[in-house]
Amino acid sequence: MLAFRLGFLDIGWLDLLDIGLVALLIYQIYNLVRGSVASRVFIGYLLVYLAYLLVKALSLNLMTTILEYFISVGALALIIIFQHEIRRFLLLIGKSTNLTNNRWLRRWLLRDFESTESQMPLKPILDTCKTLATEFSGGLLVLQRNDDLEKFAQSGEIIDADLSKPLLLAIFSQYSPLHDGAVLIIGGRIRAARCILPVSDDDELPSSLGFRHRAALGMSEATDAAVIAVSEESGRLSLALNGELFTNLSLQELETRLEQYLNEPHGHPAES
Repeated sequence: MLAFRLGFLDIGWLDLLDIGLVALLIYQIYNLVRGSVASRVFIGYLLVYLAYLLVKALSLNLMTTILEYFISVGALALIIIFQHEIRRFLLLIGKSTNLTNNRWLRRWLLRDFESTESQMPLKPILDTCKTLATEFSGGLLVLQRNDDLEKFAQSGEIIDADLSKPLLLAIFSQYSPLHDGAVLIIGGRIRAARCILPVSDDDELPSSLGFRHRAALGMSEATDAAVIAVSEESGRLSLALNGELFTNLSLQELETRLEQYLNEPHGHPAES
């Protein structure tokens, strides 16, 4: 096995691979908790652990025993405190390793399916968003990409109708019994209305953003769908993609991001 000596250590390529994987894991954890209350808790726990190593090296037996109990209980406390970050991390892994979500693999392994995939018709959606924004009527639209959204459709009223601006405006009318909740657009058709979406618990969201935007972000965290939120108070357009919320978009910016994300083989949200 290829190895080299560093001082009194023998380091092989497997050791370097191990170090690289641990560094990548720590980096991903840092990205998940960065800027949140959880990050400060993590730093505090790390400082306690460093203090434990110090008192153990100094042979302070009583203090070492106390910190040992604290750290053993603290491991369980960390799981509870970081439950949302852990959930987001597992969702990220699940989405990235899902074969049906990998367009590159589908191109090579599922060519027949890829060739029959139809693009999402954006014009009626954009025209609807423009009218809703002009009239200060709230709206929440979920556009399917790859993930199966049927369980979310079952939480609302099944419509299964052709996608059209008049029908979308009728659904989001304040006099419509279906205007609350989200409209799911699956396979280029209006699948369901008044659907219930998962709500994000991101503490970094501005207080000016209400429940509709939290639902849009939560849906984008749980699935790879593109979610459009139209503010009822300001008429501003927002778009949630892969757990990231883009706010105050113009109609042209919204169209560009949707086309890139939904219709291109390797689409991803453009940098803000």
